[in-house]
Amino acid sequence: MLISPAYAQTAGDAGGAGGLFSLLPLVLIFVVFYFLLIRPQQKKMKAHRAMVEALRRGDRVVTGGGLLGSVTKVLSDNEVQIELAEGVRVRVVKHTIQEVISKPEPADKGGESGQKPANDAGGGSGGGSSGGGFGLLKLLGGGKKSGN
Repeated sequence: MLISPAYAQTAGDAGGAGGLFSLLPLVLIFVVFYFLLIRPQQKKMKAHRAMVEALRRGDRVVTGGGLLGSVTKVLSDNEVQIELAEGVRVRVVKHTIQEVISKPEPADKGGESGQKPANDAGGGSGGGSSGGGFGLLKLLGGGKKSGN
């Protein structure tokens, strides 16, 4: 009877607020995880789903295994046929396609007969050079300088 019994102390005025402040770091961690991890991953998945749904014949693609090929036929909602080399065609699940490298150009409508390609270096004030890259050299300042 020399030792007196110990009783738990009751919480003071900050009893309800203390519980809220103890959960605040957990809530902040969840918010940070949402904006740094969850939301970007959802955007990436949505973009991949849209890319897969937009696959068409002629698209150049990269599969999950790193194979490069051209889509020759869309077989179903889940499968496409890809030509890896001339005469080598494989069936691939659409969702294993990682990237579309290039899309085929649409056919001409018939009214664009007078346009030149964008990379045509001929004509204009090129100075009579016979190189296809002279326009780029001139743009970068590496072309022939006249007058000096």
